[in-house]
Amino acid sequence: MAKMAEQKVSLPAKLINGGVAGLVGVTCVFPIDLAKTRLQNQQGARVYSGLLDCLAKTIKMEGYFGMYRGAAVNLTLVTPEKAIKLAANDVFRQKLSKDGKLPLWGEILAGCGAGTCQVVITTPMEMLKIQLQDAGRLAAQRTVAASAPAAGPTPSLVASQTGTSAPSRRSATRITLELLKTRGLRGLYKGTGATLMRDVPFSMLYFPLFANLNTVGRREDHHSNPQERAPFLQSFVAGCMAGSVAAIAVTPMDVIKTRLQTMQKGEGEDSYRGIIDCIQRILKREGPAAFLKGATCRAFVIAPLFGIAQGVYFLGVGEYVLGLLG
Repeated sequence: MAKMAEQKVSLPAKLINGGVAGLVGVTCVFPIDLAKTRLQNQQGARVYSGLLDCLAKTIKMEGYFGMYRGAAVNLTLVTPEKAIKLAANDVFRQKLSKDGKLPLWGEILAGCGAGTCQVVITTPMEMLKIQLQDAGRLAAQRTVAASAPAAGPTPSLVASQTGTSAPSRRSATRITLELLKTRGLRGLYKGTGATLMRDVPFSMLYFPLFANLNTVGRREDHHSNPQERAPFLQSFVAGCMAGSVAAIAVTPMDVIKTRLQTMQKGEGEDSYRGIIDCIQRILKREGPAAFLKGATCRAFVIAPLFGIAQGVYFLGVGEYVLGLLG
């Protein structure tokens, strides 16, 4: 039993588990995440009326695989991101535990540390993903504007495109090189502050809530390695419930992060100088309700994403792989 517990806390195993869980989860929910980004970025003209309308129009205009624009970036970087997040949380929980028990403040602090660590990967991943995801919305907006009656010239903030032809599709590699050339490494980490303000509170809510939901119905100590005894279904449901609650709670910061990281804007859409400026402009132009744009989408994305992540994580794929290797 001691040997089993030792294997359970193996950092390489946690990294493998987190990586596999991230790949499976993102593959399942990416289209909803794309819809979330497009809905959050709508400021003036409404191209999409909701989640289903966004997905339907995306398929109609861009084909089925249009729903997966930016997925390659996520699938490439979600492995280290989720691995760092899940592994860091477990490492912090172990360090903060005393006599096998972890108080609530320790759970919150461990979640805080996990959310802080993951930002190293999350910020550039989100920066690239958002540009690719939102390109279809901008193209759809131009199509709607072109079909509307002309009312005089309107300045465009979309990009330095001339004529009516659609802009060439940019790849993540091209965007990365452009950012590094024009803005340096800071370009890839634009919106880091907003990302921290989203991910740290999310982790502070998610991990303690998950840990306690994961022990419901069992008489053992609620703070002593519940992952060793929780069945797959309970881990999955606990991950879904904790993920949806935390996701909705931090939606306002997700909206701010998305707006700040979006480089190309549609006609008449605001650009922002920072977090405070973004909050003020959104309140003035769109009202408080705008901070909840995409909340339903986030719940639909995060709930299964973390349910799958925790389920796969506790299946012990990493331990199995390491066992095969040595």
